[in-house]
Amino acid sequence: MRVDFLSFIGILVAFLAVVGGNWLEGGEIAALINGPAMVIVLGGTIGAILLQTPIPVFVHSLRLIGRVFLPGRHDKAQAIEKLVLWSNIARKEGLLGLEEIAEDEADPFIRKGMEMLVDGSEPEALRDALEMDVDASEQHDIQAARVFEGMGGYSPTIGIIGAVMGLIHVMQNLADPSRLGQGIATAFVATIYGVGLANLILLPLASKLKTQTQNITQYRELVIEGVVGIAEGDNPRNIEAKLKGFLN
Repeated sequence: MRVDFLSFIGILVAFLAVVGGNWLEGGEIAALINGPAMVIVLGGTIGAILLQTPIPVFVHSLRLIGRVFLPGRHDKAQAIEKLVLWSNIARKEGLLGLEEIAEDEADPFIRKGMEMLVDGSEPEALRDALEMDVDASEQHDIQAARVFEGMGGYSPTIGIIGAVMGLIHVMQNLADPSRLGQGIATAFVATIYGVGLANLILLPLASKLKTQTQNITQYRELVIEGVVGIAEGDNPRNIEAKLKGFLN
């Protein structure tokens, strides 16, 4: 499993930039910690997105968070090598020579294509079935990425709601100066939480998931072209030349 260190570094740099900037201005870290503001922003944002999103899509979006840090391997060059090797085996031994390879393949998508290939599926039927899988998977993942995009849209607004609530609390306690500080802190920190959560975490998270979905789709399109080329009996060199276009 490949680790995306840039995701970890990005979150760390964003956190250090905010905390470090606050410290350089003479502020204290404790000033950025406010329980009521956190409850308002996180609770409001999650509540809004739950109202907007179907349960299966929301659950899938939670599962995809791990992909940001552990995206998995989708090495196109390695896939080309495997497909060219399999095409050579098919030319020498026939499609049945790929049966054992299909059973041992770890990638479910490639395994499905190889199994259909060994079963003698027509090239067009093979292409249609695999492309349908790609389209369905891509749409499912894009919908999940839009969950975080939606949260990034709601979060700043919820932060403003938290700020207004804090100011209302201040106005209600003008006669008691000892309670003014907490209300003012909630007002300003809620805005920071809302804007920061959206622009430092949620929106970048959505963008990265969309990029990874696009990469997975391209990888699977490469696999489709290779498997269909084998089904059509193309020369391994022609298959290799065609698939190398995906590396650009």
